[in-house]
Amino acid sequence: MAEGINTLSDTTFDELIGASDAPVLVDFWAEWCGPCKMIAPILEEIAGEQAGKVQIAKVNVDDHPDLAMRFDVMSIPTLILFKDGQAQKRLIGAKGKGQLLEELSEYL
Repeated sequence: MAEGINTLSDTTFDELIGASDAPVLVDFWAEWCGPCKMIAPILEEIAGEQAGKVQIAKVNVDDHPDLAMRFDVMSIPTLILFKDGQAQKRLIGAKGKGQLLEELSEYL
């Protein structure tokens, strides 16, 4: 995984989300998902450019289906922004960098 991006599991999810001072954008994705692969480099850029303002994390839905079910992830990629441990915003589908930053601007 890219620098600045955390890979979450069933055991690390609540700990990282709850402990973060910054908002955490969690990408629910899978290896076989084309749109997921399209947004991966965009998320890497955002992780680098917005370091300290937002954390980027990934959950592979094939490896951690319980997390996907817990947050009602029905299609991927689904991005959920958590702030203070609570889900604040949900974005579904691949989006360009500008659109992503615009939709997340109130949290950055």
